[in-house]
Amino acid sequence: MSVTWKHYSFDELNVHLLYAIMVLRQRVFVVEQTCWYLDADGLDQAALHLLGTDDNGRLLAYTRILDRGVSYPDHASIGRVITAPEARGRGLGRPLMKESLTVLYATYGRQAVKIGAQAHLQDFYGSLGFVGVGEVYDEDGIPHRHMIKK
Repeated sequence: MSVTWKHYSFDELNVHLLYAIMVLRQRVFVVEQTCWYLDADGLDQAALHLLGTDDNGRLLAYTRILDRGVSYPDHASIGRVITAPEARGRGLGRPLMKESLTVLYATYGRQAVKIGAQAHLQDFYGSLGFVGVGEVYDEDGIPHRHMIKK
């Protein structure tokens, strides 16, 4: 499967891309994971949005990249990490995170990155150099753990 990676500032997103992002985030985080929360949290405007699309322009994978001081005072972050249900099992998670780190470092400089990882994905993020910090905590009914990549 061929995936094209492209990132956008909020102002560069057209309504069609923004709609595709919001649909994917709601499909997975709200409906599939039955997690009732306000996804539009006011951070999208400060973010870079990394999209992985197929040859037909369908959104397959996505992350939201934030500079230091936006989500965490002393760390940049990558969040809203998502692969579309129809694209799972095709090995997109690792390239999605690697491209996210590449974009983050190229845009904001090489720095420590903090994520709020779903606890069951700690080994995956660990394989990318993230180390768990603190205890597992509940976020909207799903166990999470903060992880940092120095």
